[in-house]
Amino acid sequence: MFTRRLIRRWQGVALSLIGVVATLWLGLTGQLALYIHPRYFVFTMVMAVIAAVLALAAFALAPGAADEHLHEQAETGITRWGWLWPTGSILTITAAVVGLLVLPPSTLTTSTVAQRGLNGSASSLVSNDAGKLAGGDYSSFTVRDWASLLRSGAGVDFFAGKTATVTGFVTPDKGDPANVFFVTRFVVSCCAVDAQPIGVPVYRPGWQNEYKTDSWVTLTSGFRPNPNVTSRESVVLIPDTITPVAQPAQPYVY
Repeated sequence: MFTRRLIRRWQGVALSLIGVVATLWLGLTGQLALYIHPRYFVFTMVMAVIAAVLALAAFALAPGAADEHLHEQAETGITRWGWLWPTGSILTITAAVVGLLVLPPSTLTTSTVAQRGLNGSASSLVSNDAGKLAGGDYSSFTVRDWASLLRSGAGVDFFAGKTATVTGFVTPDKGDPANVFFVTRFVVSCCAVDAQPIGVPVYRPGWQNEYKTDSWVTLTSGFRPNPNVTSRESVVLIPDTITPVAQPAQPYVY
C-alpha cells in the first residue's frame, strides 16, 4: 500500500522526468529556440541530462524509502477522501504529459503583444541599435533594425530611397486597425518570458480581408509618409504585394 508521502515522491520524480524528456526532445528537434535564447542551448541540455540522472537515482532509492512509511496510512486511518491523493497525482502527471509532450510547441502571438505592448522596449532598442545602424547595410536589416530606426525619431527624409524586406506575423495597429498593421517579431534576450514585441507599420486599408491576425507574411517596400495624417505612425511601408509565408524555423530575433 502506497503512503501519501510515497505518492508525492513518485509524483515529483515523474514530473521531473517528463520535464527532462520534453527539454531534450525540444533540443534534439531544434525547437528549444521557441523558449530560450540559443546562447543557453548547451547549458540547458547539460542541465537536463544531469536532472535525468538525479531523477533516475531517485527512482532507484524510492523502494527503500517506502519501507519507512509502509504503515503510515494504516496507522492514521483511511478516510473517505483518501482517493484524492492518487487521483490528483494521476491528473497532474497526465496534464504534464499532454502539455509538455503531446501538444506541439508554439510561438508567442498577438495576445502576448497586447499584454506587453508593441515596441514597448523602444527605448532600449533605440539606445542599443539605432546609433550603430545609420549608414549600415540596409539590405540586411531585420524587423528589429527597422523598428529601432523608426523609434529613434528619424523622419521621412532619412528613409527616402531605402527599401526594407521584412518577415513577421500580422498584428493590428491599436490606433488605426482598419488601415495599418505591424509586421511583428519578438526580441528574446534570455527566454520567452522576457520576449519583447517589436514591429514595422504597414499601411494597407482593408488588410483584414486578405490576412489574418498572427498569420506570417513577407514584403518588400520603400518607406513613405502615412496617408492617414491622424495616425501616430508617421512613416509606414506601403507595399505593392504582400506574400503569405509559413512561420520560419526561427521565429524570434536576438
